[in-house]
Amino acid sequence: MIFYLSGTGNTKWAASILGQMTGERLIDITKVKEETAYFTPNTNERIGFCFPVHGWRPPLAFRRFLNKLRIDNPNNHYCYALCTAGDDIGETMDILKKDLAQHGIKLDSAFSLIMPESYVGLPFMDVDTKENEERKKVKAAKDLAIYGQFITERKVGMTYLTLGQWPRVNSRLLGGFFTKYLITDKHFRVVANKCIGCKTCAAVCPVNNIVPNNDNMPQWKHNNTCLTCFACYHHCPTHAIEFGIMTRNKGQYYFK
Repeated sequence: MIFYLSGTGNTKWAASILGQMTGERLIDITKVKEETAYFTPNTNERIGFCFPVHGWRPPLAFRRFLNKLRIDNPNNHYCYALCTAGDDIGETMDILKKDLAQHGIKLDSAFSLIMPESYVGLPFMDVDTKENEERKKVKAAKDLAIYGQFITERKVGMTYLTLGQWPRVNSRLLGGFFTKYLITDKHFRVVANKCIGCKTCAAVCPVNNIVPNNDNMPQWKHNNTCLTCFACYHHCPTHAIEFGIMTRNKGQYYFK
């Protein structure tokens, strides 16, 4: 079984490829509504965790899911994790390992996969150029094929992670800033004369945080569920969604 969370589609693609290679089921964690989530793996079934990196940490929604996850005899199964990121991941996997250890789950291998950038919530962050986007996709496909082979063969101790130059600073200092101030929907707004009322933003939101108003324009719920994954922003066909002034004159990206 492969537990996954995805916003703009990078992680869903990676999890799907791993599912094809291993023949194992995908579980979208946003569809798991139980307060305590019990899972019993099949005999010899691997347990995978796939998620994007948000602020050099696992997404809060993924960590909340892990807190309610209960797996029967997890250490009788091969366990691995794969995270996707536009750049480096800092201490993301160390944080994940600590979260999993609280529930008796130990990772056998861990991987990071560099994918096209989708975070646009700071002045110096934008999507990749089309050339870089394509280059990243080509390399990611090659890397994922290698990782998938390791996973299929249940290789232990495989650690392929792009930590970056300052993993501790990024995950602890900057990650704390992200969590406190930038993982929020309060900066999102819609440009009324651009919105066509297609409701695509509501359809692609992985946590159902958007509801259309009477004019079919998006309203964010402001209930602390927003991932700030920017799926709504990137999928808008008329570029009508903004994140304050941070997204001004910036591009859009989602996996396709």
